Amino acid sequence: MKIVIATSGASGVNIGLKALSLVPKDIETHFIMSENSKTVLDKEMNHVIQHENDNISASIASGSFAVDAMIIAPCSMNTLAKIACGISDNLITRCAAVMIKEQKKLILAPREMPFSPIALENMQKLSIIGVSIAPPVLAYYSKQQTLEDMENFIIGKWFDLLGIKNDFYKRWD
Repeated sequence: MKIVIATSGASGVNIGLKALSLVPKDIETHFIMSENSKTVLDKEMNHVIQHENDNISASIASGSFAVDAMIIAPCSMNTLAKIACGISDNLITRCAAVMIKEQKKLILAPREMPFSPIALENMQKLSIIGVSIAPPVLAYYSKQQTLEDMENFIIGKWFDLLGIKNDFYKRWD
């Protein structure tokens, strides 16, 4: 399996980095950061192939490279709008466009709250074509006690969507 994880926007970038660190080592992982999220990059992620967001000719920008899935966490409203409108002006949005055209799994974790009517319309448009809209929302049945527990729940749900086995949270009994 090949997966791309991208972070756009600075707010909440830590959860995208944590998801990146939790991807099993047997999955080929590629990583993209927008300029606004680079300030929080953890240099210890040495099992990850990192791509510059302005490198539109990177391997992962082509459908023939056969990436299986992509998570954008956090996904800024700017990135969400570009994806919804088919704008591929950087590597993150180009990879998302490839996921859509190749009918591969794409998960967007929008970070704004409350959502504007425009953002909701963009999310609906993408959801209709099969994109998973999965903002970092908690469920209380897993009884999270710490911020780490909350993050693990959210990441566990994203991995569930991708078919990546995990035991990051307490499941419904």
